[in-house]
Amino acid sequence: MWEVLAALSLRQLFIDYPHALDFFSSLPAGNRNDGQTVQLYFETLTEDQLQDLGLGYEELKTQFSAFMVQMEKLKVKAKTITTVTICGGIDKNGNPENIDLTIRAGEIICIVGPTGSGKSRLLADIEWVAQGDTPTKRQILVNGQVPDMTRRFAVEHKLVAQLSQNMNFIMDLTVREFVGMHAESRMVEQDRDIIQHIVDKANGLAGEPFQPDTPVTALSGGQSRALMIADTAYLSSSPIILIDEIENAGIDRKQALQLLVDKEKIVLMATHDPILALMGDKRLVIKNGGINQIIETTPAERKNLIRLEQIDRQLAGIRELLRQGELINDIPAAIK
Repeated sequence: MWEVLAALSLRQLFIDYPHALDFFSSLPAGNRNDGQTVQLYFETLTEDQLQDLGLGYEELKTQFSAFMVQMEKLKVKAKTITTVTICGGIDKNGNPENIDLTIRAGEIICIVGPTGSGKSRLLADIEWVAQGDTPTKRQILVNGQVPDMTRRFAVEHKLVAQLSQNMNFIMDLTVREFVGMHAESRMVEQDRDIIQHIVDKANGLAGEPFQPDTPVTALSGGQSRALMIADTAYLSSSPIILIDEIENAGIDRKQALQLLVDKEKIVLMATHDPILALMGDKRLVIKNGGINQIIETTPAERKNLIRLEQIDRQLAGIRELLRQGELINDIPAAIK
């Protein structure tokens, strides 16, 4: 990469690669002008200036090239992803799905069906951006096109982030250290502010609050899920979020989904929870390994959602009484 960069004028370098300014901010500016090439500028650095930097000429070139390569890898938003399309494949019996569903950023799509029907298989097809190369023969398009293969199999910049049912940490880090490490890897500025913001958002989702200095291994299942949802919303570069049975997480489900939608994520969620299902814009009904039906949430269902949320709050109150060792002598009439 050095050969390409060395021939650029500093003016053109900063136009084409604005992040190069971060590297040059630590270098002497007195003998620098925008018209000289990168190589010429490096060659004009004196021995004393290089000694102050603690680098030799060749080391400086190597560090600059490595910095630029890393920054280019982190440019994950070069092309904004606004849609994902599921092109139908086949069910377990080989019957065609006959669907062509486009999902847009900010939409919530719920995946419903009996246990073992194929919900997780659909999530896996989307996660791996299937191209007819899975048992279902489905094809997943991004922005209406077959995704670039380097992006499809990228480790650093995955198209999809998945929040599974079990979020177990094994690292010996505090919450602050864990989030800070992720923020640093994403080159996020003002990471102290973003760390506290993520912790605050996670505490808003969790049933029981935790502190930034809490070890991640000490978090409960609900706290872990809340932290990962907040972390994913603010730091993950993946535009597509797959969630598997968030109803078992012990968190504020509605607020969690709204947080992801506000960040323009494409949210797909496998669930058995009627409240979550009616929160979605559409739900895919899975039977025998295939997408059997696509249902758009109706106005009548939205009204029922309000009623279901009332019942859910009442049940939550009863659960809290149980936790506190109280007797359940009276059941609200609304849920009898």
